[in-house]
Amino acid sequence: MATDIKDTTHAVEAAAVMKLLRARPRLLALGEPTHGEDTLLDLRNELFRQLVEQEGYRTIAIESDCLRGLVVDDYVTSGTGTLDEVMEHGFSHGWGTSAANRELVRWIRTYNDGRPASEQLRFAGFDGPLEITGAASPRQALTALHGYLAAQVDADLLPCTTQTLDRLLGTDDRWTEPAAMMDPTRSVGQSADARELRLLADDLAALLDAQTPHLITATSRHDWDWARLYGRTATGLLRYHYWMADTAPNRMARLCALRDSMMAANLLVLAERGPAMVHAHNAHLQREKSTMRMWDQPLLEWWSAGALVSAHLGEEYAFVATALGTIRHQGVDTPPPDTLEGLLYALPEDRCVIDSPRLATALGDTLPAPRVSPWFGYSPLDPAHLADSDGIVFVKDVPQS
Repeated sequence: MATDIKDTTHAVEAAAVMKLLRARPRLLALGEPTHGEDTLLDLRNELFRQLVEQEGYRTIAIESDCLRGLVVDDYVTSGTGTLDEVMEHGFSHGWGTSAANRELVRWIRTYNDGRPASEQLRFAGFDGPLEITGAASPRQALTALHGYLAAQVDADLLPCTTQTLDRLLGTDDRWTEPAAMMDPTRSVGQSADARELRLLADDLAALLDAQTPHLITATSRHDWDWARLYGRTATGLLRYHYWMADTAPNRMARLCALRDSMMAANLLVLAERGPAMVHAHNAHLQREKSTMRMWDQPLLEWWSAGALVSAHLGEEYAFVATALGTIRHQGVDTPPPDTLEGLLYALPEDRCVIDSPRLATALGDTLPAPRVSPWFGYSPLDPAHLADSDGIVFVKDVPQS
C-alpha cells in the first residue's frame, strides 16, 4: 500500500498541480486546514508566483473582507498609499500582521510597476465584511453604491437620498453590537429601519443593473465592477443582519450559509475575469457540505462557497486541499499512523502534492481513521471525502511563525 501511495505524490509546484486537472480552471482554489501559519502562506505565495509566470494567472483572492481588499487592489495596481497603510487597512481577521501577506502584496506591487493595466496582477478579498462574532454596518457599501449612481444617473431614478440612508442607518454601533451574535434580540436586523434599507438596497442594485450600458461608458468597467461589489455587499450584509435577529433553532447554520453564499457570489464575478487563484480555509472551498460545532449548538451544516461555485463552473473550478502533520506549538503532534495524515506523514518528503482521486482508489474500501484534533483551530481532512478534491498539498511539519 505504501508503494501505491508513493506513486500518487509529486513535487509542490504549480505544474504538478495543473497536471492533476482535466481542464484549465478559471478558479484554482487552495485550501488550508488552519489559519495564521506563515509556512502555509509562504507556500501559497510561491504557487501563485508560479501560476503567474507559467500559467498566465492574473488574480489572487483570499479569505478577507471584500471591501477592505479594494484598498490592496488599488495599491498594487496604482501605488495608492503606502505598504504599511495597506497592511493596516486592507485586511480583515488580523491578516494584515502576517509577514507572508505583506510579502505577497509587496511582490504584486513590484510585478505590476511599469506594466500596462491589461497585464497587471489583481488582488481581491472575497469574504463579506464579517467576523465569527458579528457583522459590519452596511453604511460603507450602501453609501458608496448610492454615491456612484447619484453621480451618473438622473436624480429622479434614485429610490432615496443620502439623507434618507443616513437616517435609516443611524449610528454604526447599532449594527456592530457585540452581544447580537449570541443574543438575537440585541440585533437591529429586523427593525423597521433595517427592513426599509433592505428594500432600498435592492432598488439601488437593480438600478445599477438596469443602467449598465450607460455606466460602463460613462465611468469604466473597473468602477462599475466596484459598484457591483458594493451592491452585492450591501444586500448581503442586510440579509445577514436580518437573520442575526432571528430566533429559529437553525439560525447559526443559516448565518454560515449566508456568509459562504456571499463568498461564492464574489468568486463567480472573479471567475468572469479569470483565471484566479483562491486561498481560504478548506471548509470554505471544499465541494462537500461543511460542518462545524459552535458553542452549545447542534452540529451545523451548510454548503460551502466552493460547493456553490463548483455547481456553477463544473470543471472550471478546481479544489486542492492542504493537509498537515504537526503544529507542535499548538499541541498538534505526530498524527496516528492509521489516519490519512499519518499515512502521508510516513512519506519521505517534507511536502508534496498528492493525486487525491488516485490515492482514494489505492486505498480502496479501507478508509483511514478520521484524525481528531486536540486544538480547535485545526481541522483534519475527512478521509470519506478524499476523492472530492482534485489534489492535496501535504506539509509534514508547520513550525511556529
